[in-house]
Amino acid sequence: MNVSPEHGLPPSGTPRAPQPAEDRAVSGVSAGQKKNTAPAPKDQSPLPVPLRAAERFAVIQNLLVLTGHFVRMQSRFMLVLIGSSWGVICQAVQPLTWRRLVRMEFWRSLRQSTGGGLLSVLVVAVISGLGIVAQAVFWLGFAGMTQMTGSILARVLVREIAPVLVGVILLGRSGMLIVAQLGVLTTAGKLRILSGMGIDPFIALIVPRTVAMTVSGFTLGVIFSVVALGMGYIVCWSQGIVTMPIWSFMFQVAASVSKPDYLGIPLKFLLSGFSVGLSSCLSGMDVTQNDSLSTMIPRGFSRGILSILTINVVIDSLFG
Repeated sequence: MNVSPEHGLPPSGTPRAPQPAEDRAVSGVSAGQKKNTAPAPKDQSPLPVPLRAAERFAVIQNLLVLTGHFVRMQSRFMLVLIGSSWGVICQAVQPLTWRRLVRMEFWRSLRQSTGGGLLSVLVVAVISGLGIVAQAVFWLGFAGMTQMTGSILARVLVREIAPVLVGVILLGRSGMLIVAQLGVLTTAGKLRILSGMGIDPFIALIVPRTVAMTVSGFTLGVIFSVVALGMGYIVCWSQGIVTMPIWSFMFQVAASVSKPDYLGIPLKFLLSGFSVGLSSCLSGMDVTQNDSLSTMIPRGFSRGILSILTINVVIDSLFG
């Protein structure tokens, strides 16, 4: 093919070679169409970057709002419980708090919680003595590990099982009654009437009931431990597994308690009753007009169980 040196095109007299059909199909246009068709203008409009950024920010903000609302709703009662605990301690150590009305409420609550839960504690202690103490003494003697009997009973029964069982008994026997009573008073508006009469419901109802439950928790915990160990000893002594006197058996268990447990075990009994009493009072007051006994009782029970377990885990973490 002869090519013009100026334009790089074939000379006018030279016939142009026909374009292959495949090339025309690939290009999609014919030669005549290329002359008449102007190139399509490019879309020069900018992307709505600011709008997209605002939408993303709104989505993130909504997620943060939902997360914060969920966390606040889940931790609200725990924060109220912690703050109220400090308030009860501060009010309980002041002599002016214990006026006649508060003292009457304290003794009434103490009789109800201790006297009402005593029979249940005794029954559970006897069952625990038969099922835990007797079995532990028997199998440890069978394995030749009699010297570990005292330490295992002290750590398992007295330190771990007794505070939880006593706390659950207090919660079911007295805590649910407090939730129902204060819930009914709250929904009926009688707590607002007390406030209007100049009587603080926190001092008149929460402080004496919480202190009474604290004393009941320690008392019932000691009774539970002694009865469970005594029942286990009686069963083992009647079967000839243990031959030592009961005082030697009790002294062996007491001597196996470590030094931190002398502080941790009483704290568990005291704080289990304290947490049950305070959480029950707050659950009874934390109700709305839409709540009924079928909603406030399960909520108060679950909060009480969580408070008991939290107290035991925290004390175990602190005292090893």
